[in-house]
Amino acid sequence: MTATDTVDAFHRGGFHVVQPKGRGHRSGMDAMLLAALVADDRKVRVADLGAGAGAAGLAVASRLVNTQVVLFERSAEMADYARRSIQLPDNAHIANRVSVVEVDVTLTAKARNDAGLTDESFHHVIMNPPFNDAGDRRTPDALKAEAHAMTDGLFESWIRTAGAIMIPGGQMSLIARPQSIAEIVTACGRRFGGIEITAIHPRPGENAVRILVTGIKGSRARLSLRAALIMHEEGSHKFSPLVDDFNNGRAAYARL
Repeated sequence: MTATDTVDAFHRGGFHVVQPKGRGHRSGMDAMLLAALVADDRKVRVADLGAGAGAAGLAVASRLVNTQVVLFERSAEMADYARRSIQLPDNAHIANRVSVVEVDVTLTAKARNDAGLTDESFHHVIMNPPFNDAGDRRTPDALKAEAHAMTDGLFESWIRTAGAIMIPGGQMSLIARPQSIAEIVTACGRRFGGIEITAIHPRPGENAVRILVTGIKGSRARLSLRAALIMHEEGSHKFSPLVDDFNNGRAAYARL
């Protein structure tokens, strides 16, 4: 730990994450909601694409004791934060089930396999891709800019990788902004079916700020729009009971 880092508790102290202080992408609610999409008590392998400091993948490992989780991260600095997170004494109970691979998740074909993104080797792939459009206000923080800057074809390349590294019948899960819905569905194409989309609204009557998306590799089932999730009770900053359970690792958001 240095003066430029923080160690943050998640799942009410169930695990901790080392994160950069005042710069870079700092994980929070999005990562915990993403982790809640993995509802699988079997012995499974989970890939976290663009893992950052590892919050979402560590949350899966913390809640599901049979999982093996691999954190894939392009940024050397953020991959180092992920490694340091795993090595925290408070994470000793999950450290032997989580590993880090420093890699660009948009690699293809042989280069992707050679880099550790091995074909048909994961039961679940989770991702929280960069979500800021190129026209959004630029941040002077280079580490945050790298984590947040969306590039053309981003969902196509990330979902292509998810489809390649996942076993048939495996589940892809992601969290994104609502405006990305068309690009996500298009990228799923014939790779993923049975797509389930849940809009997340801050409060009753307010527009959605995030969407949760899951799909099954090779499925031909139709798309479903699920009931919305409301984060806060009306007129309050308090989380709704269900969202609070997701945020603190007490429940999973299972598919229909």
